[in-house]
Amino acid sequence: MITTTPDIQAKPGGQHRLAPGRWRVDPAPSYASFAAQVAGRPVRGRLPLTGGVLITEPIEDSSAWLAARASAVSTGSPVLDRLLAGPGFLDAGAFPEISFRSGRLVWVPAGWRAAGRLLVKDTEHDLACQLDLDLGGTRPGASPRIIIASS
Repeated sequence: MITTTPDIQAKPGGQHRLAPGRWRVDPAPSYASFAAQVAGRPVRGRLPLTGGVLITEPIEDSSAWLAARASAVSTGSPVLDRLLAGPGFLDAGAFPEISFRSGRLVWVPAGWRAAGRLLVKDTEHDLACQLDLDLGGTRPGASPRIIIASS
């Protein structure tokens, strides 16, 4: 069974498919998770996200634009967070924002997939990622907003 409102379609236990339109990313609970090598050791963390998603018909023309403050990196260790935000890694003082703009956003039964360009320290990188969506209390008639967990 598919649950449908004017803005959302969802299968129980499945990912949400959004109706065409502009959706705002709710910055409080939205984040990008990452894994990096620092001094030869694996490090996992997250960065709070802001931005938006444009859903179109056909769905293949949809896009996402997301941004994170480099100084907001969070690993669970304040010492490591300062190291990652510092000049030897993200250099948040000189490059305060990390951004992602999708070139392609698609919905598949397992969820949303995005492929695009990640901009870190004024250098672009190709990136393919999964966007897990939570509608964060969005209801018909309310301002459309989503919560993104990206990995």
